[in-house]
Amino acid sequence: MKILVCVKVIKGDINPFDESALECAFSLSDDVTVISMGPESTKDALLPLTRLGAKVHLISDSVFAGSDTLATSYILSSYINTLDYDLILCGRQSVDGDTAQVGPMLSDKLGINLITNAMKVEVSDSNVSCITRLGEEMVDLPALVTVERGYILRFPSLFSKAGNVEVFDNDYIECDTSKCGLAGSPTRVIQTFENETGKRKCKFITKTELIPLINELKSKSKEKEENTYSGQKLHSVWAIGDEVAHKASEIAENVIVIKEKSPDEICMRALAEKPQVILWNADLWGRKTAPVVASKLDTGLCADCTHLECNGDTLFMFRPAQGGNIYAKIKCLTTPQMATVRTKVNSSDIIVSGGKGVADIMDSVSDFAKKIRAELGASRGLVDMNKAPYEHQIGLTGKTVSPKIYIAIGISGAVHHTSAIEGSDTIIAINPNKDARIFEYADYGIVANWEDIYDI
Repeated sequence: MKILVCVKVIKGDINPFDESALECAFSLSDDVTVISMGPESTKDALLPLTRLGAKVHLISDSVFAGSDTLATSYILSSYINTLDYDLILCGRQSVDGDTAQVGPMLSDKLGINLITNAMKVEVSDSNVSCITRLGEEMVDLPALVTVERGYILRFPSLFSKAGNVEVFDNDYIECDTSKCGLAGSPTRVIQTFENETGKRKCKFITKTELIPLINELKSKSKEKEENTYSGQKLHSVWAIGDEVAHKASEIAENVIVIKEKSPDEICMRALAEKPQVILWNADLWGRKTAPVVASKLDTGLCADCTHLECNGDTLFMFRPAQGGNIYAKIKCLTTPQMATVRTKVNSSDIIVSGGKGVADIMDSVSDFAKKIRAELGASRGLVDMNKAPYEHQIGLTGKTVSPKIYIAIGISGAVHHTSAIEGSDTIIAINPNKDARIFEYADYGIVANWEDIYDI
């Protein structure tokens, strides 16, 4: 079984999702080849992987610099087409971009089957079967599978020796340079600014005030969500699925709702009708299907947008970037202009979410949620630790919620989480660190360990 693993180096470290994919590959085969794209300086981070027994290939050329996900998938596919393989594994996404687009786009460029969000992978001579976030899936080989952070990368043997990182430039790969780098990238970041949205003034309370406060807030009516967009509108927008139609109606005079169908069916209709903009819901299906369609249509795709604007012709898409510390304003130079959009789910009046700070006592958080008749949620960190199911994940790569009361327990308050809860009427944060970021986005805070509040 010949397995290729696509790996990204981020600030000198291997992307953790790609580490998981690599360990998955080692558990399945002794014939593993790592493929990475980046500057030659990334060789230092890739070299230790040779001690694990992997062959390591680095694709590096100045003409590749600045490539977005579409250009990256084209370059990778051009190189992979020179290799023999049975299976390609990628991490679900990179932690710097969080787009989850390269894997699906690459599968389309190569014309092979695709499975995303795999937690467990098994292979036979002719197929690959996976347990994914959506259930069990099996497809014929060759195939590409994107892997969750369920595998822990092994350490090299003390007696293992480093091999060589082979470097291949475009003289070898022979990519069309018009499809590489900035020239081949249809998405453009046109402005960035500090992410200050969602901040609140936190009032700190004692643990004895928690339950009376919850009971008081329960009796209040849910605040109505208002459409605050007042800019120019596009003539028409496609909304793939009913969930994103509301967001489309904010920026379009006419919304055409398209049922969720196969990528080929959506592409055929798009080529015939030539929509100006296509919006997708940023759920698991949308994050898998939209990149494939973008690849087939050779157009740009902006992931996990939280806000949209337009000038009557061009769509401007806003999303957190660089780990959420900034917001990026992005446009697409090609048509159809496409984006996956965060939409709020119909949530309970109360949501209680646990984070890594309560990973070992999550049962008590669940018990508390049941007692106050609340829905249970979780941070991405907790889900990545396999301490909570993905359907509980709240955040930019999970679901966006807007309950009457949101209670965050042991959650530090990373931007990808706070961006998904800012629609809540009231946010209550419980964390032993008084400087935790979550308190900047909460209405009420308790500085304490959860064990000191709840009788475990």
